[in-house]
Amino acid sequence: MKTVQRALISVSDKTGILEFAAHLQSHDIEIVSTGGTAAMLRHAGLEVRDISDLTGFPEILGGRVKTLHPKVHGGILSIRDNIEHRQQVSENEIEYIDMVVVNLYPFQQTVAKSDVTAEEAIENIDIGGPSMIRSAAKNFHDVAVVTAPDDYQAIARELAANDGNLSLATRFRLAQRAFETTAQYDAAIAGFLLDSMNLQDDSLQVEKKNELPTRLTIFARQQMGLRYGENPHQRAALYVTGAEQGIARAEQLQGKELSFNNLIDLEAAWSLVTDFSDTACCIIKHTNPCGAALGADVREAFEKAKATDPVSAFGGIIGFNRPVTGAAAEAIAGTFFEAIVAPDYDPQALDIFRSKKNLRVMRTQASGGEQYDIRAISGGLLVQDKDRGVIDEAQLNIVSERQPTAEEMRALRFAWVICKHVKSNAIVYAREGQLVGAGAGQMSRVDSVKIGAMKAQLPLAGTVLASDAFFPFRDGIDEAAKAGITAVIQPGGSVRDEEVIVAANEHNLAMALTGMRHFKH
Repeated sequence: MKTVQRALISVSDKTGILEFAAHLQSHDIEIVSTGGTAAMLRHAGLEVRDISDLTGFPEILGGRVKTLHPKVHGGILSIRDNIEHRQQVSENEIEYIDMVVVNLYPFQQTVAKSDVTAEEAIENIDIGGPSMIRSAAKNFHDVAVVTAPDDYQAIARELAANDGNLSLATRFRLAQRAFETTAQYDAAIAGFLLDSMNLQDDSLQVEKKNELPTRLTIFARQQMGLRYGENPHQRAALYVTGAEQGIARAEQLQGKELSFNNLIDLEAAWSLVTDFSDTACCIIKHTNPCGAALGADVREAFEKAKATDPVSAFGGIIGFNRPVTGAAAEAIAGTFFEAIVAPDYDPQALDIFRSKKNLRVMRTQASGGEQYDIRAISGGLLVQDKDRGVIDEAQLNIVSERQPTAEEMRALRFAWVICKHVKSNAIVYAREGQLVGAGAGQMSRVDSVKIGAMKAQLPLAGTVLASDAFFPFRDGIDEAAKAGITAVIQPGGSVRDEEVIVAANEHNLAMALTGMRHFKH
């Protein structure tokens, strides 16, 4: 155990710092602080010693230099049991610092702003903070380093239980987290500089490049262990990156432990529904939608989505892009589902779900921050932009003799969005606001057409069809026409496009080409 007698506090994120500093002071721990942190603590009535009093040197350069001083780092890095260190500390009138409480300038939040300037980004690169964190973490045998507000309570409890002392195990754990913090911070800065920044001397504006980064640094922290991976013989865990929202950061309100496959399907559900601005619901099985619909409210959206394929919906994952109401929860409660994700839930809905103890109820918000889709292959990574491709009606090329009706056009746009979330080769049958059938993951596109029709539980007559890639032959159109479709949306680009268009005209189908493909492998 080590007694904490002096703590240096310098934080950008001041969450919980008043309470924590007051607890430190209750153990007669001297508080040394900097700038705005010192002013805040002093205003709250705490006794605070300015860093300039400890160093004998003023803060300079607008605060760029305040803790970069031998009396700061000597007090942190000196090994207490080293005779030479103790002698040099005494000779240079250095005072020991037993705890460093530091979090860093908000670089990642700053550069995430659409209007950030290079000057603003650079000024949010913390220098003194990482230096103190690294010094304290290196000397964890003698110094505790605290980098996250969510550690304050546990440290306060340990200090209270041990008369102002902290264990070596705690200091070691804090050091590990400290180096994780600086690694993530430096990775964010390096990624920003490599990926998106040219300094223009005249304007200092950030200029976004189109190229992928030449180096990619990924930092992720284990959020929780999972029982197993896709199969019981595979180990698995959930890791979180810097994003504050999304499925990895979702709050579990009730239900069994999440599995690897649950999380994969929750991501698929959330990605699909957040592609719609209207009230949307989808039901996912094995990453593919077996139901999807828009509705006037969440209950209607759910009932229409379930009607797509009630048999396959059993045991599925539900996604909503609107808060779940009590009425929707009543409709959901009649069928077994593994999990549900939504931005929020009415109290009545949560009351209803409590009777289904195994249902995993997840609450999250759209993150929108992930720029890349990253896949592991043996020996490396594949990196691509997220598929956020959208197309409006003005960009569609109507190549058929018959123009689509307004209703068909709305159905085609809906089907095109759904198609993006179906494994290739992907075929989607839909009506306006409702998925009718999907053919997913087949090696032959015409087989996907057949399977999508075979899976349909609702009438196919009058539906439209979406294909994630071009039709290599006319057989897919011929099969879909037998099912009763009236319009098709597809990328085009096949060497047999003319043959496919002729087939559409023979069946009196309207056909729109997007010029955009939506493969999902």
